[in-house]
Amino acid sequence: MTKNPISSSSRSSSTTSQWIRLCVGGTYFLSTKSTLCKDPQSFLCRLVQEEPDLNSDQDETGAYLIDRDPLYFGPILNYLRHGKLVIDKNLAEEGVLEEAEFYNIADLVQLVKDRINGKKLTESNDHRSFVYRVLQCHEDELTQMISTMSDGWKFEQLVNVGPGYSFGNELHNEYLCVVSRESTSTQANGEVEPTEKAKILQLKGSRM
Repeated sequence: MTKNPISSSSRSSSTTSQWIRLCVGGTYFLSTKSTLCKDPQSFLCRLVQEEPDLNSDQDETGAYLIDRDPLYFGPILNYLRHGKLVIDKNLAEEGVLEEAEFYNIADLVQLVKDRINGKKLTESNDHRSFVYRVLQCHEDELTQMISTMSDGWKFEQLVNVGPGYSFGNELHNEYLCVVSRESTSTQANGEVEPTEKAKILQLKGSRM
């Protein structure tokens, strides 16, 4: 017993019903029902159901009319298509977040929030300020001084400023050691000992 083949008109009708026209802020978008329903709780999925629980006007072509910014709808639709967040450099993440919240796409809302928070953290780290100090020490004190640094201080630069003292027949050099740590809000901008040798260090540093 053979089954009757599905007519071409039935296939055409079924395929056509899967394609949805949207008019967002005057700009037309074409997508499939399966794409728009990637998140079953989203505004878009609820809009295109056979028995929708949202009311929306349609124009003469059958496109659903949505009064939102079409520029920011692009990242929304692309996310539903391939699950990735792609934002044009001319668009603000905050604008995409607002649209994701409007369309009620929970995973996308969280993804955009994570990107915004990550960007803020990066910008905060890029604008960190540091406190520098110049310590004067003898040659035999270097190892102990560097090994015992604490409270966030770290070694930055060492400058030999010449012989400092002699012990027996040996001549010991004197050094300027530059150390730094991240500044807190209560610290002044730039905390460097105002010595003549510090000025020598700054001059040498500018020539490097």
